[in-house]
Amino acid sequence: MRGNLFAAALCAAALLPLSAGAQTIAITGGKVYTVSGATIDNGTVVMRDGKITAVGAGIAIPEGAQRIDATGKWVTPGLVDAATVLGVSEISAVQGTNDAGATGHDNVAAAFRVADGLNPTSIYLSPTREDGITTVVIHPDNGLFAGQSAVVEIVDGSATDMIVRPSAAMLANLNNPRQVGAASRGEMLMRVREILDDARTYARRRSDYERAQTRPFAASRLDLEALQPVLAGRLPLLVAVEKASDIQAALRVAKEFGIRMIVGGGAEAWMVADELAAAKVGVLTGAMNNIPRNFNMLGSRQENAALLRAKGVEVALIGNAGGGGEEQFNVRNIRYEAGNAVAYGMKWEDALRAITLAPAELFGVSDRLGSLQAGRDANVVVWSGDPFEFATRPEHVFVRGREYHDVSRQDLLMQRYKQLPPDFGPRP
Repeated sequence: MRGNLFAAALCAAALLPLSAGAQTIAITGGKVYTVSGATIDNGTVVMRDGKITAVGAGIAIPEGAQRIDATGKWVTPGLVDAATVLGVSEISAVQGTNDAGATGHDNVAAAFRVADGLNPTSIYLSPTREDGITTVVIHPDNGLFAGQSAVVEIVDGSATDMIVRPSAAMLANLNNPRQVGAASRGEMLMRVREILDDARTYARRRSDYERAQTRPFAASRLDLEALQPVLAGRLPLLVAVEKASDIQAALRVAKEFGIRMIVGGGAEAWMVADELAAAKVGVLTGAMNNIPRNFNMLGSRQENAALLRAKGVEVALIGNAGGGGEEQFNVRNIRYEAGNAVAYGMKWEDALRAITLAPAELFGVSDRLGSLQAGRDANVVVWSGDPFEFATRPEHVFVRGREYHDVSRQDLLMQRYKQLPPDFGPRP
């Protein structure tokens, strides 16, 4: 009976009135952090048809627009968490709820697109959006070439409605040779070079391949095809790697094949910051943890993001607290990563950029996301104060111009147990 009531409450919450995307909405009087430009005191953001149409101070508000008074509030772009499995993994211990990985062939699944398994009804979507995160990047796991990452906006609708870019990066795992079928780092890099060289040869000899007139290749036809945008520089290779020497090895491979690279994890990236900056390689890393989880991370430090940014490296902040939870039900912790990054030396403006515009640029969607300017998707959050402060709450969350009033399971459970049961007296 209680379960039925609980389900009914969830359904009722989902039917709360929402602002229509076609309606003109003006957020007025707030401190507007555009990220791509100057911060505007007493600024106005105007949205219509899912897009931002105007941002500035003293701009004309269209007649009939719905006004939201943000006086004393902070207005930012919707936050972007650049490393999650949101929507493709529900319960890590239940195999049937995990769609982030592919078996592939010999630890190669370059053709796998993690977005194809996106669950638009995931229970974690609402609490994530409720905390001001409007976009996530979802990644595949497992394998030397694990597959293709995707950029997803957290809107109601089908998976097609949510996916902004189904192929935003190719993920390669270079942290642990034995987990990708190699006995040593040297063998692992040898296999990476072999696969990339085969993909390059395949591009020149497609017709011969179809007539079975080539030598055997180290990957399947679909995987070789999927690697072509990487070799052409159109798709970045996201290399999951922590150790400084491994980062340097990956940089050599990227230079050898003319590949555009992003470092994911990068616990020791601060040690090679100059090389990363010179190669224009961005880094996805966090600031909540400095405890090495393995021997690849002995140089972990919470100043990592600040040191990288000070050298000119583009940094996107991600969860690095470990334990497997941050990328699922605690995606919302991304703003606390930013707050910790500031506490450990990162400029506040750089930290905001690192969870908005920086990931949008690294994954090729900055023409739509990550900043407050005309023409961008109307992903806007009005905060009660500094979004990096623990007590701050998002008061209005817009995704593509629609305001969401999410009521998550967490909210319902909190309401249910706010009133303690009656005191029946002392127990015997």
